[in-house]
Amino acid sequence: MADEPQPQWPGSTPPGGDVARQAPAKPVARRSTEVGKPAEFRSRMPRPSGVGELLAPAAGFGVTLSNFFKKTVTEEYPTEKVPPKPRFHGRHQLNRYADGLEKCIGCELCAWACPADAIYVEADDNTPEEQYSPGERYGRVYQINYLRCILCGLCIEACPTRALTMTNDYELAGPTRAGLIWEKQDLLAPLRDGMLSTPHPMVEGTTDKDYYRGAVTGPTREQEEWVAEHRPDDPSLPVNVAAGMPPAPRGATAQAQAAITAGATKQGRRVL
Repeated sequence: MADEPQPQWPGSTPPGGDVARQAPAKPVARRSTEVGKPAEFRSRMPRPSGVGELLAPAAGFGVTLSNFFKKTVTEEYPTEKVPPKPRFHGRHQLNRYADGLEKCIGCELCAWACPADAIYVEADDNTPEEQYSPGERYGRVYQINYLRCILCGLCIEACPTRALTMTNDYELAGPTRAGLIWEKQDLLAPLRDGMLSTPHPMVEGTTDKDYYRGAVTGPTREQEEWVAEHRPDDPSLPVNVAAGMPPAPRGATAQAQAAITAGATKQGRRVL
């Protein structure tokens, strides 16, 4: 066989010396140069033949056909609301201690941990006349922008006092952007039986560590007398509760969201 002609290089020695002369040329896949004619595609997947090729469509629709005769699992929302799992991450809540003081101390760790920059916190100092939480500081401003929030739960992991937790409430929608920015009054947990609304002094003879350890189990008579002296019309006082005074309303945003959810639920129900 005659030797193939070698390419001519401008210098006396081609790049790589003798290695370039001995290395065989590798085949290069070239695209079609004809206009309007694409390169031919060949699949490497094995193609069925015979009976397998005839039954291939039936095998492809096998999952669909097998579900034709099964009971449907469609959830008729909002006619029937299925409760989420216990550990579902929903709307946030700012918790209280047993006497009604707020657990939030305004440390802003939740805002720093938020990957979506959805939380905004401003802290302020507690005073003897306005004691909102045990210790020196409390969260004066607390906002969560649910237009940004991704409900990841990193904020509640960063909270050192378990002040911020997440509920199972998932119905967060509305016609305005401002309606999805929840303030502190919208996020605060409702008062349980026996709790006093803030501000009011701490339990006598206790420190913030006693609150953190759970040593405070409820308000004392001295705390009730202080609230009665400074706010005699407070709905959380036992005297006013016994008289049938309605509890203090939640924040305006929370009330608007409840009205929107109730209206959408009523509109979405089917007439059976």
